[in-house]
Amino acid sequence: MSTREREKEHFMDKIFRVNMTNLTTRVETVPAAWAGHGGRGLTSTIVAAEVPADCHPLGLNNKLVFAPGLLSGTAAANSGRMSCGAKSPLTGTIKESNAGGTSAQMFARMGIKALIIEGLPADDKWYNLHLTKDGVTINEETALVGKGNFAVIDAVSERLGKKVGVITIGPAGEMKMASANISVKDPDSKIRSHGRGGLGAVMGSKKIKYISMDDAGAPGVTIADPEKFKTAARIFAKALLDHPVSGQGLPTYGTNVLVNVLNEAGGLPTKNFRYGQFAGADKISGETMHDTIVERGGKPKHGCHAGCIIQCSQVYMDKAGNYLTSGFEYETIWGLGADCCIDNLDDIALADHHMDDIGIDSIETAVMMGVAMEGGVLPFGDGKGVIRLIKDEIGKGTPLGRILGGGAAHVGKTFGVTRVPVVKGQGIPAYDPRSVKGIGITYATSTMGADHTAGYTIATNILGVGGSVDPLKKDGQVELSRNLQIATAAVDSTGMCIFVAFPALDIPECLPALIDMINARFGISLSGDDVTNLGKHILKLERAFNIGAGFTNMHDRLPEFFSEPVPPHNAVWDFTGEEIDEFWNF
Repeated sequence: MSTREREKEHFMDKIFRVNMTNLTTRVETVPAAWAGHGGRGLTSTIVAAEVPADCHPLGLNNKLVFAPGLLSGTAAANSGRMSCGAKSPLTGTIKESNAGGTSAQMFARMGIKALIIEGLPADDKWYNLHLTKDGVTINEETALVGKGNFAVIDAVSERLGKKVGVITIGPAGEMKMASANISVKDPDSKIRSHGRGGLGAVMGSKKIKYISMDDAGAPGVTIADPEKFKTAARIFAKALLDHPVSGQGLPTYGTNVLVNVLNEAGGLPTKNFRYGQFAGADKISGETMHDTIVERGGKPKHGCHAGCIIQCSQVYMDKAGNYLTSGFEYETIWGLGADCCIDNLDDIALADHHMDDIGIDSIETAVMMGVAMEGGVLPFGDGKGVIRLIKDEIGKGTPLGRILGGGAAHVGKTFGVTRVPVVKGQGIPAYDPRSVKGIGITYATSTMGADHTAGYTIATNILGVGGSVDPLKKDGQVELSRNLQIATAAVDSTGMCIFVAFPALDIPECLPALIDMINARFGISLSGDDVTNLGKHILKLERAFNIGAGFTNMHDRLPEFFSEPVPPHNAVWDFTGEEIDEFWNF
């Protein structure tokens, strides 16, 4: 073998495998069956192949998988998303969660196709993992156990240098709470989250406090056809900037632009999903948030990863000009705002700060708080009470805190609440499925519990992107959700931000340019049909895992209280089980 061939072999994509039972690591070649996958496609493929569907999510046989997308590490705009997968301790289903930050691009540059963490340590020690282009080292960790995510990122940056990537869990993950998340350092040392499904508890079960990575000397990503890639990347980036949602609305007001939009549409769930409109909506809206950020000297535009040109994140400061939170998302603001009847944006921002530090999913926690209020744990509208419960109960792992950290379904059972907005044990986010019926189909049929990002029908139901389907009528909703879930599964495999879907649905050049970039990256010739078939394959693979875990079509249902009319339209959830089951006919 020539020197050039040896170098090429050394820099080919690899699987890094860590066994926490015997504290060993190894580097493996990528199996042929995995070579065409990335991101969600790869995490779900590995989990389906290697994790028994009936295993305990926090037990010996579950595995935690990280995989960058097919375009991660390239110059493609908005391609910095990392997927993380496992069997979920919150839902019991297969789970993929993706996040921005620096890790996906670093993995790709180091040639790490996936990191697989398996087994459980025999002792009671905590560990950290350190990744380089050559492999993984396992180190005992003592100093940072019990610390919050901000302290971990600061300490690791101090130990290893500012350019080092960090993936970490907070106290919620250490305590294996079912709504614990995994946090990722972004380019400005802010926090991005693998939010939903409780994957932080899986990392905590394996006694890994954090993963650091240093891509010094890494070969970078090889592009098979650089000129074709460059041309397609330009067309793709232009489409993102030309679309009114990704080029104007999101960069100006962030995802929180949706508060006033959904309030006007009567689809903003209020007081634990009793109403579709919130009297205090304007006080927590994207417009108010934007003006507050500008007035206090924060950043109204901010990218969660290098190469993001949508810039829908932001940096929100308190009245004194001190940092409170970044990536202040619509779903968090809706959940603690309208759903809990809190109209003080600073209270919601401080709660978000503590959730980032503790390492707990801000959607699940917000939905849970609405259920807790329903159960009399604290009154609706009590923003200061929410902050106290997050910081002093969940963060400190008190008995009440551990109940709350178990998520909305757990709290509903504990306090005898019947109005519990969950599907497959995961909290329903941000949009009322009675007045936006397409998203209700997504909530019911998603392979991972209620998840708006799985098939974001809001685009077509509310924003008029990709056509228009009346949100209050049943017609076309199953097909809309199906098509979007198929497309989303494919996009989640590329490492792309889900918001590229807006121009992809409306601008004819956008999706072909995305496919051209994949083809130019790998020297292949995928068609649009191939991408669609990839999405179908991923969904069916995930569903097969869930069936093996004991799920049936009867789990693809919304809670019965959605048969109650929701003002102002007095809409009801009126799909039959048979109509919902039509979703899987593809």
